[in-house]
Amino acid sequence: MKRLVIVEDQTAIREMLVEILRLDTNYQLVGESGDGQDALNLCLDTKPDVIVLDAKLPGLNGVDLLRRLVKKLTTVRVLVFSGHENPVLVREMLEAGAHGFVEKTAGLFEFKKGLETVANGGTYFGPAVASLLRNVVANPAASRAADFLTDRGREVLQLVAESHSTKEIAAKLGISIKTVDNHRTNLMRKLNLHDVASLTRYALEIGLVEHKKSP
Repeated sequence: MKRLVIVEDQTAIREMLVEILRLDTNYQLVGESGDGQDALNLCLDTKPDVIVLDAKLPGLNGVDLLRRLVKKLTTVRVLVFSGHENPVLVREMLEAGAHGFVEKTAGLFEFKKGLETVANGGTYFGPAVASLLRNVVANPAASRAADFLTDRGREVLQLVAESHSTKEIAAKLGISIKTVDNHRTNLMRKLNLHDVASLTRYALEIGLVEHKKSP
């Protein structure tokens, strides 16, 4: 029986996955989380065999969370289950250590098939992601829009795009306000963008954050 953690920030989807997988005798659900930083601590504590991971998470995005996890949990298997499958995001998740990527629009059959394959040592891609990967092979430049971003720069960009203040970003990342300002200035210079709204649009374009839904 594989020890499983589910990391998904949309409560309804997370609860649905929990209910489905609790009935599956192949898995023992040892934890669930909707926040990237909490998920990091949870996975390091429970040491699961398999993680179902959403790419878009508050606190710590899926790419950076995955990079940190695979350094500590070298045998963990990871299936990304995400509503976002742009080429930059897919490539970054795979390079970070994901073993499969299924789009949420593919449905539960594809999800369960992907999870079983990944849990048993294989790789699996949903139909939309597989098609996207074929396009990336044909046009590799399309997936490399954010190569120059450092890990810390990506974290700052995400938090800026999530409307956190400089003081809040400094506290979350354990760095000084001046360092946050330096990172933001460097991001604007590298991207040739000149305000927070432009940084936010860029973060949306590369799949680092998602559009906020109206109430």
